[in-house]
Amino acid sequence: MQFRITVIVIVLLCGAIAIAGCTGTQTSPAATTPGSGTTPGSGTPGSGSPMGTLTTVPTDVLPSQNIVQVDVLEKDYLGIIPVIFQGGLGMNSIKKVDIKLTRADGTTDTATVGTKKGDEVDLQGTRGTGSERGQADRVEVWVTTNEVQTYKIVDVLREYRSR
Repeated sequence: MQFRITVIVIVLLCGAIAIAGCTGTQTSPAATTPGSGTTPGSGTPGSGSPMGTLTTVPTDVLPSQNIVQVDVLEKDYLGIIPVIFQGGLGMNSIKKVDIKLTRADGTTDTATVGTKKGDEVDLQGTRGTGSERGQADRVEVWVTTNEVQTYKIVDVLREYRSR
């Protein structure tokens, strides 16, 4: 009798492990290291489709001791995208904050924002004139901890304001 229960438990455990392994997400090294992303139009996930439409990818979850917030505000009429470091419980464990802007026209720009609450950097995105109207710029934010681990915490699209 005890042998049957042991076999059933082992079979159920193996089944649970197999199902859990099949439902996990897989991240690429490009999603966790700044500056190693691909350019739009290369056809890789998150880098844009062959026609140049930008897309986002899932972001990393910071460990609880490193929790910080970086806000990427709405693009203004001049195409300026403000990025503000808001701090958080783990702000003393953050070494640097890197930002990558991929514009709708395919050009890229990088910047670094300070690690004090309220530090801000303005990125020059596209203004959305002519054929680019309605297309969005992609902003990605990576934080590097004091342990030299890099996490992608923001990946958003910012469209030109049409109102």
